[in-house]
Amino acid sequence: MALDKNGIAQRIAQELRDGWYVNLGIGIPTLVANYIPEGIEVEFQSENGILGMGPFPYEGEEDPDLINAGKQTITARKGAVYFDSSTSFAMIRGQHVQLTVLGAMEVADNGDIANWKIPGKMVKGMGGAMDLVASADNIIVAMMHTNKRGESKLLSKCTLPLTGVQCVKKVVTNLAVLDITPEGFKLLERAPGVSVDEIRNATEGRLVVEGEVPEMSLSVASLT
Repeated sequence: MALDKNGIAQRIAQELRDGWYVNLGIGIPTLVANYIPEGIEVEFQSENGILGMGPFPYEGEEDPDLINAGKQTITARKGAVYFDSSTSFAMIRGQHVQLTVLGAMEVADNGDIANWKIPGKMVKGMGGAMDLVASADNIIVAMMHTNKRGESKLLSKCTLPLTGVQCVKKVVTNLAVLDITPEGFKLLERAPGVSVDEIRNATEGRLVVEGEVPEMSLSVASLT
């Protein structure tokens, strides 16, 4: 079975390390805050000016003044701090964030990412996406493996306007976990019940498969 959006977020949460500052992009990445593994402390940063972002609030407990960069209502963990966007972007540009998790419309097998614009559609701007991809050393993309038409979003070359060039390190989709390598997408893990052939057929870019590819282990994570 392919993962749903929460499954993708839960798998990415396994990449978190104690003491890290982490920026979560809009979409699937925001769900990662719901799955912090037990025994570690991480601080989620949102470029609209909060450090210490928590999971989404329960229905009826929303604070309309407390939102993330995607204008979704959020919670704040104990000790959270608020600051202006210039300070927030100074933190990003100064490389004080250890992990950035972004959504994407396309990722190329050399690490290029397109995630801010579809030609012909109105957009408000790219937000903090370009700053994040230009400054971060560790970028994980959370995305569906194919689009609604069943076409691969993991390509040999992006067709949409690029946000960043050769910057993505890892991709977690509903089908697989893949590293970006000089040889292309290296298949590290399969979603439970998904075969290597299914992943190969859904990947337009170069796919590297070495030996037996294990299934993902989605350990139980805690809401924090």
